[in-house]
Amino acid sequence: MSGSRAPAAVSDTGPGAFRKSWPELLAGRVKRQKLNPERGQKLQEAAVHLLRSRQNLDDLLLEVEGPQCKKLCLGKLMDCDSSEGHTSPSNSFIGSALQDQASTLGVPVGILSARMAACGIGAICQAIGPPRPTELLDAEQRKKLSSLIEITQYLVANSMFCRLFFCQELWKMQDSLVLEAVWHLHKQNIVSLQELLERHSDVQVLVVWLCRSLGLLCEQVEAASPSVDVNVTRAVLADFLQMLVLRGFQDPAEGRRTVEQEKLPQVASEILQSLLDCVLEALAASEQEGPAVPGAAQCWLNMFSGQMYCSIITMDAPKRFFTHALTQILTHSPVLKASDAVQMQREWSFARTPPLLTGLYQKLIVLLSPEEFLGHMQEVLDTREVNWRLVLSCVSTLVVCLPEARQLVGDWVARLVARAFENFDPESLVPAFLIERQAALEGPVFFPPYADWFKATFGSARGPHRRSKKALVFLFTFLSDLVPFEGPQYLKVHVLHPPLVPERLRPLLSDYVTLARTRLADLKVSIEDMGLYEDLSSGDPAQPHRQALQDVEKALEVFEHSGRIPTTVMEASIFRRPYYLTYFLPALLRPRVLPKTPDPRAAFIESLKRADKIPPSLYSDYRHACSAADQKKPERPMEKADPGTSGALGALEAALRTFQAAVADPVQEAAVSAHIAVVSERLLAVLEPDDTLAEVPVIPLDVLSPELGQPEQEAVDLLLTCFCQSLAAASSSTPPQRQGPWAELFVRLLCGRAVLPAVLTRLCQLLLHQGPHLSALHVVGLAALSVHLSELGPVLPHVDLGLPAFAQGLSIAAFLDMLLPCRTGISLLLCGRFCTAAIAYVLCKSPSASSDTGHGRLSPRLVKKFQFVVLRLFPEAQEPCSVLGDIPWRPLCLPSVDWTKAALHLWGHRAFRQLLEEREFQLTYRDWLQLELGIQPEADILSDVERRDFHQWAIHQHYLPEPISEGGCGGDLEVACRILTEEMIDHCQSSRGQERLENPDLVPRGRMVNPDILSRLQEMVAELELRQGGTAGGHFLFEVFRRRLQAMGSPVTVASSLLRQQELLLHKRVLLSLPPTVFFASLQRQPAAVDCDEFLCWVNSELRNLCCHGGALTHDITAHFFRGLLSISVRDQDPSLLVSLTLAACQTECPIILISALLWWPRLAPVLTCQWRQHLQSPLPRGLQQLAEARALAWSCLSLDTAPPTPASQPSWVSAAALHLAIQEVWREPGKKELQWLDWQQEEVLLFLLFFSMMGLLSAQLAPHEVSDSLRTVDVCVPILECLQKRKTAWVALFQLTETGAGLSRVAGAGLSRVLLQVASDQHIRMLPLAFFSLLPHLDPDTLVREDAFLHVAVDMYLKLVRLFVAGETSTLPTQAAQSQQDHQRDALGLITKARGFLLQSIPRCPERSCLNLMELLEASKDLDPEVSAALRKKLPVPPNLDPDPDRDPDPDPDPDLYREPRLF
Repeated sequence: MSGSRAPAAVSDTGPGAFRKSWPELLAGRVKRQKLNPERGQKLQEAAVHLLRSRQNLDDLLLEVEGPQCKKLCLGKLMDCDSSEGHTSPSNSFIGSALQDQASTLGVPVGILSARMAACGIGAICQAIGPPRPTELLDAEQRKKLSSLIEITQYLVANSMFCRLFFCQELWKMQDSLVLEAVWHLHKQNIVSLQELLERHSDVQVLVVWLCRSLGLLCEQVEAASPSVDVNVTRAVLADFLQMLVLRGFQDPAEGRRTVEQEKLPQVASEILQSLLDCVLEALAASEQEGPAVPGAAQCWLNMFSGQMYCSIITMDAPKRFFTHALTQILTHSPVLKASDAVQMQREWSFARTPPLLTGLYQKLIVLLSPEEFLGHMQEVLDTREVNWRLVLSCVSTLVVCLPEARQLVGDWVARLVARAFENFDPESLVPAFLIERQAALEGPVFFPPYADWFKATFGSARGPHRRSKKALVFLFTFLSDLVPFEGPQYLKVHVLHPPLVPERLRPLLSDYVTLARTRLADLKVSIEDMGLYEDLSSGDPAQPHRQALQDVEKALEVFEHSGRIPTTVMEASIFRRPYYLTYFLPALLRPRVLPKTPDPRAAFIESLKRADKIPPSLYSDYRHACSAADQKKPERPMEKADPGTSGALGALEAALRTFQAAVADPVQEAAVSAHIAVVSERLLAVLEPDDTLAEVPVIPLDVLSPELGQPEQEAVDLLLTCFCQSLAAASSSTPPQRQGPWAELFVRLLCGRAVLPAVLTRLCQLLLHQGPHLSALHVVGLAALSVHLSELGPVLPHVDLGLPAFAQGLSIAAFLDMLLPCRTGISLLLCGRFCTAAIAYVLCKSPSASSDTGHGRLSPRLVKKFQFVVLRLFPEAQEPCSVLGDIPWRPLCLPSVDWTKAALHLWGHRAFRQLLEEREFQLTYRDWLQLELGIQPEADILSDVERRDFHQWAIHQHYLPEPISEGGCGGDLEVACRILTEEMIDHCQSSRGQERLENPDLVPRGRMVNPDILSRLQEMVAELELRQGGTAGGHFLFEVFRRRLQAMGSPVTVASSLLRQQELLLHKRVLLSLPPTVFFASLQRQPAAVDCDEFLCWVNSELRNLCCHGGALTHDITAHFFRGLLSISVRDQDPSLLVSLTLAACQTECPIILISALLWWPRLAPVLTCQWRQHLQSPLPRGLQQLAEARALAWSCLSLDTAPPTPASQPSWVSAAALHLAIQEVWREPGKKELQWLDWQQEEVLLFLLFFSMMGLLSAQLAPHEVSDSLRTVDVCVPILECLQKRKTAWVALFQLTETGAGLSRVAGAGLSRVLLQVASDQHIRMLPLAFFSLLPHLDPDTLVREDAFLHVAVDMYLKLVRLFVAGETSTLPTQAAQSQQDHQRDALGLITKARGFLLQSIPRCPERSCLNLMELLEASKDLDPEVSAALRKKLPVPPNLDPDPDRDPDPDPDPDLYREPRLF
């Protein structure tokens, strides 16, 4: 090559012809000098030195090769726009040329090419120039750099490039080096960033240069200039950050090879630390100077993201970096002391912390696990001086943004407190108090109040301070040291809820309280003037007037729940009288229109007035102002607040608008928690909750007239409107499953202690009272809200409605279900819309989740109501439906939603059909009946015909064929009848407590149950009778009745007895609504009889106790029985015989049936005669004729002067009952009546007649408004008694009835006793002592005491009378003050006094034979009446005394006071 170029140079005749080329010069010198190896080595070193000097390589190459080498000019090769650039030689030609020149120069080709490339990069970077420094290349420079990199890549690939020399050359031009050019070299594998940084000679210079360059690059990113390629810029930053993190925080155990590699971790660590320090300083400066934050800081903080490290195989190094960054943040500029933190920590809440800093905390929390995060914070607190502002703002961010932080931070504080008291280390107690207070500042939504924590930790016997005196001294020393720095709200907590201290150490507490009160006085804060229910742990104290309004609302809640004046109010009226008179009473006595029925506020005011807690003048002014007040304005529906609202409510509205905008923007999903914290703070400023009260287990709520104060209603309306609008805005672009946790966080905010009662009250107003006026947006939003409330239901308090039907309180899910009644057409439509929206929301929220998720989110009752409404309103849903795909959620959020289409689409959706496979979500036959029974036919959306068709389909086509395991009847019509009967009775029992929940005008009056459902039962019973071959099969009803009564148990109290009577009345009404043949189960042919044992047993055991007519059933049930008897008898071959045999069985098994027939015979006879003659022309059956004959015989006895004959077949008690009924009718007429006919009656008849008359006497006393006067009844009993006394009949045995009939064997024995026990109610039997002692004054005492059994019966009756008085059963007897001569007789205590006096006077006169068998009575009477017991013992025969004491005085005479008043207790 050199030979061909030399002649050309020689032949040149131009101006340069006299100049010789460089090879010629060298050749000449070589000829004149000897070859010397050492000189050749020196020459080579000189050439290398020449290349390293600052000379133009292009000129050097031109000088070496001559003019032909102009084509190798690097500037032209990199210039893509020039013509020479496009015609440049290939990379192989360039490499060949560089090899030739390196060979000629005697230097390595790698050094020559590295020098050439470094100079080229320097030229590209220097072309940037002014006006402003930059770390980015423009488009032209990138093209040139790309050409140069292409050449360099060829050289590297062919081992013609020295990276070491290249790095050294680049660092020589460091000042002009651009960061993007360095990154391109790294990305194109020319030289890596790690290798380039390792080759820098000065570590500190490298750190300064790289920090400056990275900071400048961050500024350019945030500047968002059109010429800046953001993607390239972010990639540059990401690669540099990854390299710095990997090398700066690599595992210390990894081995290193060279000295250069040893210094790289130090460089990377210093760079990252320096950049983070700059960011923290910029944030601190922005807080003082203004809200603007430098762009470099914002860009660098964005680098703390998990996405930046996705390409890293292991996360060990990034975790070490984040841990180091957390340490650096917490320890940055630790100038604040703990005392400063105590005073200033309220300013460091989440809402007041710069968003960039909270965002940095959130990223660190995400990248580190919560346990690691808290563990490292604890380690930093133990080993470093910290910046308390950054530590506590980090705690606030952790509590707000991490759902499980509530438990984690609580456990952390508990560990700190435990460690502090174990070592008596205040350095552990200070962080515990600061962290607890900081977390509590975020509100009860995120963390419990400080007052609750302080009471729970130090207010119980299990507190850590209770272990020793040293621990107690340690606590009070610590609290005393805090006093000079603490705010008044914390001092109030400590004073009003002091630590629990033993009595002997009370001076420690007294000293601290004195110190705290002194500090409060210095702060001009008085405990006596603060609110009754003031929030002692959430910020600045409220204004007295506003706090008084809050105190009134709280006091009304407590009063409404307990019915008593709250203790706090009573104490304030005495010990805090200035606040009570100046603020509390004026807030309570605000003028208003007083309601006709006193509400809780009016009742509270009257209670205070009766307790002399309201000055008379103030109360008089209040009443005068109320009389002149304007009419109360009607309640407004939910609407937006005035946009111009100012103050706390305006701040809340602004925060909600910002929150709504963040929810609507998917990009701001990470900022939702921050906005929730701001809303929480604004909400607390509006409501000003009280954190000093313990959390109540129930929320009292008046569903009949729910009321809210104006501030609470406005705030709740803002919250609910925001939730509904946010849901609609978010759903317009994103389905619920991808909307993030904003809804859950918002509902947790609504579940705060101060917010939840107001939210539930407003929901009651909107759904129960204003439901038809809600828009589609409100229905969908409130439905989604109810889903989240139900999900949180297990941890929320129950709701107390103040109604007997809900005495145990309702869960949140049950309360929301109660707000959606299905009674009228309007309420059905609202319920259908609400359920459609709620179920669609849940299924969209968890489209691929298992049924377990549905269990937690959906109320089963809500799903069942949806099925009920759809099946009832849409006949197409009754047919098998095809399975559909997507859930129509987005159309539900439109203003013009088609609810019918949406409901039917949801009905056929695959997820919903799968949900119905779960047992708890299936609408069973019982569930359907419960809902259908609540429908009011007069306000139903279906017509009568449509409703009947629907009932027929539901019962016979849907539920009757369904298996019992799936909620049906298994094809058994009797099972369907049983369930329907039970549900009817349950509905009647529960409707008494629920019917007041809706408009009173729509509540049915005088109707037991839905008449349509009752008609269905009648049809089913008739069909069941036909299926069973002509018999009614009614015995299943009595089995249902018996099972229900057994479940109620025996009546112990008056309330339980009344409930049992109410249940029996319902049973009777069910029977009366069904065909009369239900009393009879089957026909038995041999002998012919009707099986009505179930009915007779039910009458004897239960219905007998409902008798109000002295031993007879009511007319309705009596007539129903006899009509059924005639109906069933005509199916037999001998109807007359069948009736007679059945009545004969009733004489033995249930005599009260015949007595009832005797009583109502004048009304029964025409009905039964007409019914009998419709089928047969013969006379009435013999059994019925005997009843008519008994009545006629009784009337003849009263009118004839001779004794009429008594039929031999007629039982004595039937004759006595007929006589008793005839006497009652005769004696209703005025005038004195004679009873000479008594002498003609048999003794057995007289005994029965006396018993029936005594039952009439007791009935007159128990129910005087239904039975004739008891005085006239006594006039009947006394002649009967006198007649029995003349005959020396043992009538006193009637008062000791037993099944065996002891004492009556001489006349009637067990038969009489059994009959009497079957015709009298249990209450009448218990009240026999009243009748006994009411009749004794009218009899001859001398005749009484001569009877052997009298004393035993009299003492027994007296003891039973006393027991009745003690048990309170005599309180049912009425007292009529107008009848003065009967006062003592009707007054129970007066009757006992007279009975006791009569007994004490009679005991000494009774013969000794009557005192036998009194030992049991003596044992029973000594506790009830010691005087009677002493009199009886004195009457008993005394056994001979074997060792008499002659000095002992005989027993003194009884005290005359013993005959005046009983000493019962």
